[in-house]
Amino acid sequence: MYKIWMILLWLTILLVGCKSKEKPVENSGSESRFVIPEIAVIKETFSTLRNESDNVDSPAVWHGKDGQHWVLATAKESDIIIVYDAATGEKLKTFGKTGKALGELDRPNGIAVIDDYAIVVERDNHRIQVFSLPDLKPMGFFGEKELKLPYGLTVDFHDSKYQLFVTDNYEMPDESLPPADSLGHRVHHFSFSISSNQIEASHMNAFGATSGEGVLFKVESILMDREYNRLLIADEYEMQRNVKVYDLNGKYSGKTIPHQYFFYEPEGIVLWECTEDMSGYYVMTDQGKINNTFQVFDRKTLEYIGGFGGQITRNTDGLAITQKDFGPFKNGALYPVHDDGSLTAISWDDVAKALNTRKNCQ
Repeated sequence: MYKIWMILLWLTILLVGCKSKEKPVENSGSESRFVIPEIAVIKETFSTLRNESDNVDSPAVWHGKDGQHWVLATAKESDIIIVYDAATGEKLKTFGKTGKALGELDRPNGIAVIDDYAIVVERDNHRIQVFSLPDLKPMGFFGEKELKLPYGLTVDFHDSKYQLFVTDNYEMPDESLPPADSLGHRVHHFSFSISSNQIEASHMNAFGATSGEGVLFKVESILMDREYNRLLIADEYEMQRNVKVYDLNGKYSGKTIPHQYFFYEPEGIVLWECTEDMSGYYVMTDQGKINNTFQVFDRKTLEYIGGFGGQITRNTDGLAITQKDFGPFKNGALYPVHDDGSLTAISWDDVAKALNTRKNCQ
């Protein structure tokens, strides 16, 4: 009955277009308002060739020095990384194979690109593996001693090293949710450097609230925003369905983007940013098999801007973004996963027009 009610609610939203743009409740204990977002429907620029047996999970964008524009996507059933042309959606190549050795993968899930490196979370190898771009050479891996069931990651370069945060959705032996007082290691912080084709990594700490409103029950997607000392961490647990805001030291900030904006599950999170004035937008997925929505929030204030969906895009896990001018995308694009088997591309120009947001930082 609940699912039927939710479907009817979303059909009403699409037909009526209710225009509520209230600021999100910042304390999850005060979620008394039910905010219905306005949903714009945007036609995708392209969709890649589908193969549901790959079970595509998460994408990341890389722009090479020699004019390459790639989207790399994890295929967690095939144990490979798929490389697409980011301008056309053409499948260019794959790399990786099932196994535990260097260059092999076991259920690759989260992926991030920084500089000329692709960083892949392997859930069932309990580790993080780094590949160089564009040669796709495996550089090494780390985290296998600390991680149990890792999923999502976020990375930047700070203090002369790469700083990486990864979620760890460890479970009880019967795969049930652990009690709150044992959830103190939901996020791990690693610091690593790469020199002479070797990786040197250190486990800095692990954290997660074990009581109160900041408990991280079911985690996957995570985004770091160093300028605002934020970690945005999606909690998919059905009794939560929100995005909790931590600081980079691992403390819950007391702020939560509440479940009113996530009727299904909060998933991929990306940042559209302007570095000069620290403005921008957070785009967060509400993963639905029927009504799949991307919710947009102001970077500075966390104020709700609006929501949009693709004409065909459904059941999105991971989400990637670029602000580069290339191919058909003058001001960049979003790349959502589409229903486990492919990616789609949505022009940022189309998003900006639909939601009346900025197209670029000028």
